[in-house]
Amino acid sequence: MDTIASLFSFITTPVSWVIVQFHKVYGAVFGPDTGWAWGLSIVSLVILIRICLIPLFVKQIKATRAMQTLQPEMKKIQERYKNDKQRQSEEMMKLYKETGTNPLSSCLPILAQSPFFFALYHVLNAIANNDTIGSINQSLLDSAQKAHIFGAPLAAKFTDSSSDVAALDASLTTVRIVTAVMIVMMSASQFYTQRQLMTKNVDTTVKTPFMQQQKMLMYVFPVMFAVFGINFPVGVLVYWLTTNVWTMGQQMYVIHNNPTPGSKAQAAYLERLTKHVTNHGKTRSRGEKAIVKAIVAKGRDRNEFERKFINALSKTGLVAQADGTVVKGEAQAAAETEDGTPTTGGTPKRQQPKRQSKSQRQSGGATGAPKAADEPTSLTKSDEPEDAKPAAPAKKQPGGNTRSKAQSGQRKGPQRPKSPSKK
Repeated sequence: MDTIASLFSFITTPVSWVIVQFHKVYGAVFGPDTGWAWGLSIVSLVILIRICLIPLFVKQIKATRAMQTLQPEMKKIQERYKNDKQRQSEEMMKLYKETGTNPLSSCLPILAQSPFFFALYHVLNAIANNDTIGSINQSLLDSAQKAHIFGAPLAAKFTDSSSDVAALDASLTTVRIVTAVMIVMMSASQFYTQRQLMTKNVDTTVKTPFMQQQKMLMYVFPVMFAVFGINFPVGVLVYWLTTNVWTMGQQMYVIHNNPTPGSKAQAAYLERLTKHVTNHGKTRSRGEKAIVKAIVAKGRDRNEFERKFINALSKTGLVAQADGTVVKGEAQAAAETEDGTPTTGGTPKRQQPKRQSKSQRQSGGATGAPKAADEPTSLTKSDEPEDAKPAAPAKKQPGGNTRSKAQSGQRKGPQRPKSPSKK
């Protein structure tokens, strides 16, 4: 244990110093020897660490989205080498290398927190063993040993004996009840966080190894927390429960405001966005503009939910622009380029010709334009006299678009007069 503690000595001193500074603040409010002062100091340590890890969390989101975009290519590789698992794995690793993605990116925040976790564990273990460590001197050590959280000492563990717990002025039953409840809450929060990621924020239309990995983590992590949690001091359980709750809230915020394309969360988000845009006629934030801009840029590659969003805007007379804004339909013509291409990449509707009557088609009125003054009027069969002379050739009009009698349904050339009927 001393060897492991020495490995984390570079982080143990800063962690203990941060806890002492927070303890000074909360001790002035709740009392220096209370569980509230020491418990809130650990909670504040978690919040400070997670704030520092926000850039890493953003990087994790980008890497996860990159994995989502690779799902069609990964599916092709699976289908192509479905009978050769080794070749399939090689092609997957080659794809990861070419695109610069990492399938283990979802574990980055946990890996980054590991040094702080072990440092806090050794600080609390030293308190239980009545040893000073880092910035915690003897007076702070005595104060920490007196601190109880819901009747359980800060340094007590589920596996401690009754004599160890009695030395910390507590009851073994109370310690085990408190630690068991905290372990269950810790595992449940971890499971819920991973489950909402799988059920709401993942494109489930494509089955990939990435999804299988996430599904496996959804069950593995809670079991790991439950198994190892019985060996964690109460202070460490407070730390891990706090970081799980932070992760759950952070994940809910991302799913609500920046969902993964093709997921159920995106369908719900675009439905909310459609209602807002149709009511107010504009996008309200940079995030909404960025999402609309990305949807417009996809063109024909939009998924089902994105196409529904664009169609819903069109039905209300609104048009999404390439810069992420939304304008009324009348402004679409002004926003088009000189060659007539809309800025949204959409295809203008084809104008359907008007239906014409039979007489209009025979008389050549295809466009409904008035005839020229000198254009001969075509005669119907009932208006033609029986002794009609052979039809004269049609005069050619200046426009060149008029039609002769022959073009309007009569026979070309001279016509014979009707012979009298034989009686």
